Amino acid sequence: MPNYITIAPDTFSWEQNIKKSRFILNIARVTSEADARLFIDQISKLHYKANHNVFAYVIGNNDQIKRYSDNGEPSGTAGIPMLEVLQKNKLHDVVAIVTRYFGGVKLGAGGLIRAYAGTVGDGVKAAGLVSRLVRLQVTLTVNYKSSDVLTYWLTSHDYQIMDTQYDTAVHVIVPVSTDDMAEFQKNLKDLFAGQITFEIGAETFFEIPVK
Repeated sequence: MPNYITIAPDTFSWEQNIKKSRFILNIARVTSEADARLFIDQISKLHYKANHNVFAYVIGNNDQIKRYSDNGEPSGTAGIPMLEVLQKNKLHDVVAIVTRYFGGVKLGAGGLIRAYAGTVGDGVKAAGLVSRLVRLQVTLTVNYKSSDVLTYWLTSHDYQIMDTQYDTAVHVIVPVSTDDMAEFQKNLKDLFAGQITFEIGAETFFEIPVK
């Protein structure tokens, strides 16, 4: 599977009040349209007293499945703006549902678009994003005296440290792309005059925070 961006947690909730109306975002990772529909049904049942439960979702590496619903809001003021926010953030395999409890003040078409898009956009920002990258899992082993130097070199060269383990030596696990591996090994061997070992594992998905 290719690399792609998704939300950091499996599910996330966020809400705001706009002119006395509550807008509640629930967003989740999904792997199929059936998963998306199930999540929508769960949230809609939870908020069955709400005025609207508007949804949008994108599924597939190239967004092969895109769906949305205004759920009673004026056409084009809710579902489409939500979908556009998901795509603008380059998210894949996610479903977003925004619940609205009407507070008595009408927002107008422009206000609704801003409210639904803004709720998704701000909620996604609060949730945080990760890039799911296919990388080799590499375990680097150095002595204790060299561990700080290794950590500094990795972070300054934008390598994400996934785990650090300690026994008679220090073992640091980092994801490295296949294309970078030869240069990565050469640079670290030169830095530590050969006093570093590499255990190269299989390719797997790593989730790297998006800054």
